[in-house]
Amino acid sequence: MKKLIPLAACALISTGLWAQTTPAKSGNAADSLLNSMNADTKAEPVIATFKSTRLILGATTETVKKNNLNFLVIHRFGDIGGSQGGGKTFFGLDNSSDIYIGFEYGVSDNLDIDFGRSKFAQQIDLGLKYAMVHQTSDDATPFAVTLLGKAGVKAYEANNGEFPTFADRFAYVAQAIIARKFSSNFSLQVTPTFVRDNSPFPFLAGNERSFFAMGIAGRLKVTKRMGIVVDYAHPFSSFRSNANGDNAFYDPLGIGIEIETGGHVFTIVFSNAKAISETSYLSASQSDWGKGQFRLGFTISRMFSFNKKDKKAY
Repeated sequence: MKKLIPLAACALISTGLWAQTTPAKSGNAADSLLNSMNADTKAEPVIATFKSTRLILGATTETVKKNNLNFLVIHRFGDIGGSQGGGKTFFGLDNSSDIYIGFEYGVSDNLDIDFGRSKFAQQIDLGLKYAMVHQTSDDATPFAVTLLGKAGVKAYEANNGEFPTFADRFAYVAQAIIARKFSSNFSLQVTPTFVRDNSPFPFLAGNERSFFAMGIAGRLKVTKRMGIVVDYAHPFSSFRSNANGDNAFYDPLGIGIEIETGGHVFTIVFSNAKAISETSYLSASQSDWGKGQFRLGFTISRMFSFNKKDKKAY
């Protein structure tokens, strides 16, 4: 599976670089006029590459429009199987591994500011998301690029000296999200990521504070309001690759069904990632699908608009 990421990234980029060739100019006046009209026609940006600003694990290229507020509730239950799951915990429904409450406000159509809090490490996140490049309908720009930067602080009370200084509580993530809508039914994105965690979980000797990761995610539309979504990430970390036994790490993977209902986007997921914040699930995923250590979860996204409605002319 680790070899899948660079191959998929190359496939997305190479496919995205296919552009339509412009028609050759004709010598007659009618063709010249037509070419002139076509040159003046602006290509439309491709919209709704994804239905929400988040997929399963991480963010998409979508941003919140100006003066809109996106309210997010994300929940991850406990292990379905394994030693911590099964009937004694009602297959994980009695437990919660993480809960995230977040808000995303559109400063402009291309820029939003994000704020949220997770149960996991009681982490508080603040971030900026900027849609730098938009895919166009004529393939002159074959893919969209959105930049995301977040800073998080672990707010829980430390009892064992985990944080010698206040700065040790901070973690950061920077992402370049690159996506292409191949058709009205299928979208794919890759996400090069850099993570810096001043006190990474778990607290083990040799755990790297900084590392790169790559994410790949896709959405397949199956009906007008429903789609299948997949989200996967791989940290490029020698510490995590070499860990074994009880300290072994496993790449986070999520599979789900996304349903759009009016102003809501509701996603039902299964994932081995316990944490929701990017800095946490990329650095601390130690749950194995093969041992039943995956969990049910859901995401609810509700958009509110604060734009003044245009008054009708009578």
